Amino acid sequence: MKKLRSFSLALLALGVSTLAQAGGNGDYSQVERGRYLAVLGDCAACHTSSVEGSKPFAGGVALQTPFGVLMGANITPDPDTGIGKWTFDDFQRAMSEGVGHDGIRLYGAMPFTAYTKVTKADNRAIWEYLQTLQPVHNAVQTNQLPFPFNLRTSLIAWNWINFDQGAFIPDLKKSADWNRGAYIVEGLGHCGTCHTPKNLLGGDKNSEFLRGAVVEGWMAPDITVNNHTGLGKWTIEDITAYLKTGSNRFDMASGPMAEEVKNSSNLWTDADLKAVAVYLKDSGHDSGAKAPEPIKTNDSSMIAGKAIYADRCSACHTPNGAGQEGLFPRLANSPLIVSDNATSLIHVVLAGSRPVDTQAAPTAPGMPSFAGSMSDADVANVLTYIRNSWGNSAAAVSSSDVKSMRKNLRE
Repeated sequence: MKKLRSFSLALLALGVSTLAQAGGNGDYSQVERGRYLAVLGDCAACHTSSVEGSKPFAGGVALQTPFGVLMGANITPDPDTGIGKWTFDDFQRAMSEGVGHDGIRLYGAMPFTAYTKVTKADNRAIWEYLQTLQPVHNAVQTNQLPFPFNLRTSLIAWNWINFDQGAFIPDLKKSADWNRGAYIVEGLGHCGTCHTPKNLLGGDKNSEFLRGAVVEGWMAPDITVNNHTGLGKWTIEDITAYLKTGSNRFDMASGPMAEEVKNSSNLWTDADLKAVAVYLKDSGHDSGAKAPEPIKTNDSSMIAGKAIYADRCSACHTPNGAGQEGLFPRLANSPLIVSDNATSLIHVVLAGSRPVDTQAAPTAPGMPSFAGSMSDADVANVLTYIRNSWGNSAAAVSSSDVKSMRKNLRE
């Protein structure tokens, strides 16, 4: 799974204000285009460690998977520990087929299942950019999975079940913006890596594309066109604002998505931001989620939750759940709040959160942790109340789910 990590904005910002379309427009150098595309794909997330003193793209990022730990590889041009001995054909094969140098099969944590859609021209630009990086001698043992998952021969069967090779094919019935957005979301942006549910083997359930999934203790939400839990109520402007600033009238980015916004999407061109928004508003994917009947106000959990909300939450989020745009997220009539899975909500209440700060929106107000002052039952009750008030309707949050998250956060 994708592991998001902080990265030097100075490096990322260099040259990324230019417009780079999928095939290139000839106005900018190949290396500049490659740099932008590497930002668009958030390559640093898996290949640049947050450990102090780490070098860009030198690997060492721990990728937590259901089967164990994988480490992001060193992709600097170091000949001994990086990709210095690779050819472009090696790189192209890794991106399009999931097979690296010397025929070594790659695990799905490297999202080649999405990158297979990237054009050869874009891969060439990324490759040429990577060749300009400072070679860093940093040996990384990428495969740290336990037996039998450490046997790469098993990936032959994994690929047969989970991987469909093939470059992106434009839909001629759709606009240029829609096709550019689809190319980013389905390909280089690999949004489905986090936002698509996984099967027992860790592969994407493609029939449930973008319907949401739990990633590293956070819920990557439904981003289909569904009106209840998805982006049906968001406008194109809402989506572009969120990706550019980390905030809109519905939500503020936190957790892994905050890092993605800070290190990738806030540096995209306006044209690409719009294209992704156009596609997501007309992706053809709908999770099918329906609004259930809200839990009645006289339910014991609702009564307890209402009192807790008035005491602990209403000062910032307001008594009617409207929040304060740009400062405190809206809770009323919010798709994220009524997600089928309340993991992110529990995480934020227990651990606190500081939304992303970007150049466009440098103020990042924080939410304190309530782990020390609220019991499991308190957290469950107040979230149940929030998820069933002001037009919201969703399943109750259980104390056992809160207890499990509290345990995970302590480990």
